[in-house]
Amino acid sequence: MKLVVAVVQDQDSNRLSNALTKNGFRATKLASTGGFLRSGNTTFLIGTEDSLVQKVLDNIRDNCRSREQMVAPISPMGGNADAYIPYPVEVEVGGATVFVLPIEQFHHF
Repeated sequence: MKLVVAVVQDQDSNRLSNALTKNGFRATKLASTGGFLRSGNTTFLIGTEDSLVQKVLDNIRDNCRSREQMVAPISPMGGNADAYIPYPVEVEVGGATVFVLPIEQFHHF
């Protein structure tokens, strides 16, 4: 048994949740916040048999996409202001960060 932990952008959350449900996977959704952009994410916890991990990963890959987004950089506090860029920059956001962990025991009460 494996635990798949997938951190996805909020924009992809409902689409992924629907796909997982449609394909027979149960998932727990947790609200989370990214450290770099401090924007909303959703973390999915998906327990599954070893043989179905690839199907879960395919669902994640098919429903979570990266996109370009304009962000205003945060001004440096106490740092060198010479390197500070005062105008928005385009960064790539989205997609999914996925961890697959082995599960020693599973109990459902």
